[in-house]
Amino acid sequence: MSALFQPFALKSVTLRNRIAVPPMCQYSATDGLVSDWHLSHYASMARGGAGLVIVEATAVAPEGRITPGCTGIWNDDLAQAFVPIVQSIKAAGSVPGIQIAHAGRKASANRPWEGDDHIAEDDARGWQTIAPSAIAFGPGLEKQPRAMTLDDIARVRQNFVDAAKRARDVGFEWLELHFAHGYLAQSFFAAGSNQRDDRYGGSAENRGRFLLETLQAVREVWPESLPLTVRFGVLEFDGRDEQTLVESIDLTRQFKAAGLDMLSVSIGFSTPKATIPWGPAFMGPIAERVRREAGIPVSSAWGFGTPAVAEQVVRDGQLDVVMVGRAHLANPHWSYAAAKELGVERASWTLPAPYAHWLERY
Repeated sequence: MSALFQPFALKSVTLRNRIAVPPMCQYSATDGLVSDWHLSHYASMARGGAGLVIVEATAVAPEGRITPGCTGIWNDDLAQAFVPIVQSIKAAGSVPGIQIAHAGRKASANRPWEGDDHIAEDDARGWQTIAPSAIAFGPGLEKQPRAMTLDDIARVRQNFVDAAKRARDVGFEWLELHFAHGYLAQSFFAAGSNQRDDRYGGSAENRGRFLLETLQAVREVWPESLPLTVRFGVLEFDGRDEQTLVESIDLTRQFKAAGLDMLSVSIGFSTPKATIPWGPAFMGPIAERVRREAGIPVSSAWGFGTPAVAEQVVRDGQLDVVMVGRAHLANPHWSYAAAKELGVERASWTLPAPYAHWLERY
């Protein structure tokens, strides 16, 4: 029996299998507002049979967008526009999730197919970025951010809380906080991007404080019955990985004590000097260590898009849920194809009944 196609229960939510579509930015919004493209995209992901579909990184404030084309949830009108998307995901039998985020110093960028670099200073489409310290990321993303004041920190924390409330109220059943990929939260935790000398900088405890406080504040408003998760870059592949991983696991234990239900184990992407060993399931052993030492369910992306690989990491206990991203873009019915390849009995029934009926009958 396939391990990948066993249900997974977390709080009151049960995924029909261990397959998730992770957040993948579409850069197709206008002033934060989702478009017809988003409805078509997320409906197709859900129809393909994945247990969980997580909507892309959605900004908690206008300056938190990666690009002008990123989605937002900083007001009620933007939130209400997600209702048809939530309903389309549910109608296809998947659980609707959303990732809320603030891009920090990596914000105010051109869309990937328009340069993937910071918008020029004299371009009216851009805006002032913020970060824990006034340190630019590096080549391509060279705009110097403004160092955040304590009032800024409190404001952004409240932005996350308000975004979580809106996500709750429009029907999302799975919430992920984006604490990875060199964006605002990750840049607080990463020593190279945080040179503060107050209680939010210096020691690992201080560098993790913004992340922990934000999680705690969101936990107070997000329903206890629904999963609260975090995507977190637990290492950078920058030569100091063991130290970073130890600090990350310690912070994850604190997340768990504060009410975290699951960790999506990812990469920091806080430095352009990282040497990442891309390959099939290369994050599996790292995720398994976090799972074991922090005592929390884990998911991960990067290199799990082959059915046999996805099956193996679940069977071996490295992951509880497998995030399959680009393979779903190439084939929204990846789950059905994986079920057939893995010999799942009546593989058609990984799909919604209106599809499965035809595939099974003829």
